[in-house]
Amino acid sequence: MVAKVEKLKINFKTLEEFKKFKEYGIQELSMLEDLEANMIDNASESPFYGVYFGDKLVARMSLYQIDAKFDRYFYPPQNYLELWKLEVLSGYQGKGFGKELVEFAKSFGLPIKTNPRVQSSVFWEKMGFSNVEYDMERDRGENPLVWYPEGVEAQFK
Repeated sequence: MVAKVEKLKINFKTLEEFKKFKEYGIQELSMLEDLEANMIDNASESPFYGVYFGDKLVARMSLYQIDAKFDRYFYPPQNYLELWKLEVLSGYQGKGFGKELVEFAKSFGLPIKTNPRVQSSVFWEKMGFSNVEYDMERDRGENPLVWYPEGVEAQFK
């Protein structure tokens, strides 16, 4: 099944769809507060991307570009994407929607860092991600996984 990844608009319809996802939390609530205060509209820059099945949002993720000056994972420091909140609704798992989102993120050609959810490591391994083995103290309780575009050397800080 080929799905089309769309940049999600920041609006009440999208936020209503987000309530169906387990990873619904502070980020969405702050977006909701901004919407209710009329500070943002459909044209606002959304970090969220999703896949619709019919008119139902069945998979989503957020993508942030991180500037090299904040890089704690790659050496030499470089711009990379941070992938958060990848989630596929339970009735739609195993149909390629999550893969489609990750392939979309890879299409930007930047290294990607993610913190996988519990029991999702097999999925991330299939997608070509590997553990970050680095000496720094893990102060955020992270277990980051990274992916490198072809031709980018895998080096860690």
